[in-house]
Amino acid sequence: MLDKNIVITHSDPKSPVSEAYRVLRTNIQYSSIDKPLKSIVVTSSSPMEGKTTTVVNLAVTFAQTGSRVLLIDSDMRKPKLHKIFVMSNTRGLTNLLAEHDDYKRYVRSTDVPSLDLLTCGTIPPNPSELLSSNSMKQFMQEVSQEYDMILMDSPPVVNVTDAAIISTFVDGTILVAYSGNVETGALKRAKELLDKVNANILGVVLNKLDKKAGANYYYYQYNYYGDEGKVRKKGRRRKKNEQISESGERAAIAMDSVSRDGTNI
Repeated sequence: MLDKNIVITHSDPKSPVSEAYRVLRTNIQYSSIDKPLKSIVVTSSSPMEGKTTTVVNLAVTFAQTGSRVLLIDSDMRKPKLHKIFVMSNTRGLTNLLAEHDDYKRYVRSTDVPSLDLLTCGTIPPNPSELLSSNSMKQFMQEVSQEYDMILMDSPPVVNVTDAAIISTFVDGTILVAYSGNVETGALKRAKELLDKVNANILGVVLNKLDKKAGANYYYYQYNYYGDEGKVRKKGRRRKKNEQISESGERAAIAMDSVSRDGTNI
């Protein structure tokens, strides 16, 4: 079982939003030609911007290609993935790290073929210490040999250090922003914190973009911050099937909604 309102790419794979996630998947696949990306953390600058919904649907789209995908709930502050996939959260990532156990005892299959889930587990008093531990690094090495793609949900990067820690041992980091309430100061601060740890920022996902002129969704080219430290964003409305040209800039994809009921998590 899973929450069909949130996992749109599984419940309604032909929807415009599902297509938008597939475009995002393609952008990720071609963002690194020399070294394929195998592990990605998804975060945001603030809570309730849609990072969890984004990482779930992105994981589903990768699994739909036949790739073996592991989705990890590394948000040890407010874990949500177990609720979306309707699973218990009594044991998970935190438990295997604390007990130095075999991860295969904790990973569970989902209703989505080729997609496995590792829930957060017991909420610990020391999330940052667990994430920066040798046990975490060893765990990531082991699952990287077993899976084609690893996607991780994490807390907002401005609030706590967890996402910044995770970004040091994954191949790429994606920032999610709620387009109706984008705070450029918070977004800039998020980038600064990730830059300090040399995170490989792949781009930004804009969630819940308002529909205009009957368009289903928009694609943007997004250029983060120029030398002046200002946010610079440029783009034009594109037809649904028009290909994105990155032109050397960080690509972002904007979607008009993140779930059927408007949930933004």
